Amino acid sequence: MKSLVMITLALSMTTACGRKDHLGKAPSFSPPTDSQEHAAMISPGLPLRLEEDRLVDQASLWSGTRQSLLGDRRAVQRGDILTVVIEIDEKAEISNATDRSRSGTETLGIPGLFGLPQRLDEKLPEGASSSELVGINSSSNSSGDGSVKRKEKLTLRVAATIVDVLPNGVLSISGSQELRVNFELRELLVTGYVRPADISRQNEITYDKIASARVSYGGRGQITDVQQPRIGQQVLDAVLPF
Repeated sequence: MKSLVMITLALSMTTACGRKDHLGKAPSFSPPTDSQEHAAMISPGLPLRLEEDRLVDQASLWSGTRQSLLGDRRAVQRGDILTVVIEIDEKAEISNATDRSRSGTETLGIPGLFGLPQRLDEKLPEGASSSELVGINSSSNSSGDGSVKRKEKLTLRVAATIVDVLPNGVLSISGSQELRVNFELRELLVTGYVRPADISRQNEITYDKIASARVSYGGRGQITDVQQPRIGQQVLDAVLPF
């Protein structure tokens, strides 16, 4: 009992520490300097071209650099920024039903076996007979019905940063966005892998072209705290067998 009390107190202290940030005030923003995006921007990696070639190309409007008049300004290297367009409008409806029925009857009788049944009937109580020694009846019936209805709609746009360029040229992106309204902070997180060829001329990419996409849309604050069950209730829901 003492151990259970100590565990409950420890969980309560952990929950309280997580909420002290917005206790009596609006939740604080996450420091942007602690993110992967900031680390990628201050350390963009090796340059794609030599410095001498860059100096020569600066005098021409038609060079192949990104700063030229017709240069490709899409994100291609570590530290570059691109826009992720998230437009989810999905609907799924699944319904199934099963029905099974089975019945069986078995009867075993011995009407004549060297006259033994007749002699056995004389010793049986009145109304009893050995003409049908064994009779078995069985029946079973089962049915099931299930349905799933799901509808999701989400439209978001967020700027993401290339945090790494893999050996095969695939770009690893990560983006975060925070918006605070009164005492509630809305958070949007996006990570995944994209191909440079899938990035449009507008430097945008849709979510369906992001491999291993992870999109999180939520928040924290006083309203979110009220909507969550208490820590004690969550523990009881996890351990109670009924």
